[in-house]
Amino acid sequence: MKEKLLHTPDGVRDIYDNEYKRKRKVMSELHHVLELYSYHDIQTPTFEYFDIFSRDKGSAPSNEMYKFFDRENNTLVLRPDITPSIARCVAKYYETEELPIRLCYEGNTFINKISHQGKLCEVTQIGGELVNDDSSAADAEILATVVDCIQAVGLEEFQIEVGEVDFFKGIIEEAGLHEEEEIAIREYIQNKNFFGLQEYVKHLDISEHLKQVLVSFDQLFGGLEMLERAKGLVQNQRSLIAIDRLEKVYHALSYYHCEEHVGFDLSMLSDFKYYTGILFKGYTYGTGDAIVRGGRYNALLSQFGKDAPAIGFAFVIDALMNAISRQGIPVEIEEKEIILLYQREYQQKAIEMGCQMRKEGKKVELIRMSAKKTLEDYQAYAEKEHFETLIYLDGAEAKTFQCQR
Repeated sequence: MKEKLLHTPDGVRDIYDNEYKRKRKVMSELHHVLELYSYHDIQTPTFEYFDIFSRDKGSAPSNEMYKFFDRENNTLVLRPDITPSIARCVAKYYETEELPIRLCYEGNTFINKISHQGKLCEVTQIGGELVNDDSSAADAEILATVVDCIQAVGLEEFQIEVGEVDFFKGIIEEAGLHEEEEIAIREYIQNKNFFGLQEYVKHLDISEHLKQVLVSFDQLFGGLEMLERAKGLVQNQRSLIAIDRLEKVYHALSYYHCEEHVGFDLSMLSDFKYYTGILFKGYTYGTGDAIVRGGRYNALLSQFGKDAPAIGFAFVIDALMNAISRQGIPVEIEEKEIILLYQREYQQKAIEMGCQMRKEGKKVELIRMSAKKTLEDYQAYAEKEHFETLIYLDGAEAKTFQCQR
């Protein structure tokens, strides 16, 4: 029983000591970039009413949420996603605002998924949302913000892949396909099962041209030249407008001088159904998962009573930390903590010294020396716990020892 009490459930883990310090440092760097882009902090609850994240809002499926009940028997969930919570807040607190709103947040999300074996069910996110701006300039700014964030934490080799929901939707509409057919095609594309897609499309009652378009998704990735090829594949206005939008975004990114980190993948689709325009994921080596995800969701806020366009992104901090660690990128931690070790008879002097040091902004840990321990024991402890200095009071003069780290 005791052994079980010392372990965490599957999908969650403890983070402590220097690992947690590095995580906080990285999050601080990301938050600083968001401040530079004039994002303002907002905090939403860890759990909310089930309806905030229900299927019609386009968030996670019901069976992937951690659900429980309050005293009035309302169904509550641990948030699987933070974007719907931000949408609720904007609709509530910025109901009449028509000019751009920039909000940033940090918090944990929770996904109850069997397929997460070996992966975390609780992850930390930090992200930003830009509301009331439906321009391609806003899309480009969001992508530039993401690039700046990644570079701020020391990553140099990374790529942001950008897709467009309307390109896919336009093809589905042009083909006149039913919802169940769209769902099947979407699953084939998301799972990169292009052989299965080819076999499925073969039996659809659509033109040979549209069949060829649908089986071409495995080739629709690259740069501007790919977008030109994609233009030649489609005839419907919705898909053509989507491609035109991506071209405008790319050209705007060149003004930020970060277009070399951005590519296009028109086969990119999302499990979150609230995305309506561009969507994107950021990748680097050292982790199999995307370190950042985002996209445009122009219809989500209307479900909370405010008709407003929006776009946002979220960094998956746990995946980002894995990449930073495996790439050997140093995360500098300020370790200027002091141990003030004293003999019993110098307690008053030690406390007064400690209080004064804290007033000066220094981090001080007071320890009264045990008769069972030697000075060397405390020196070893200070080094193990990454203290910078040990000060020993055992007479009129204090002895100072610099710790090896």
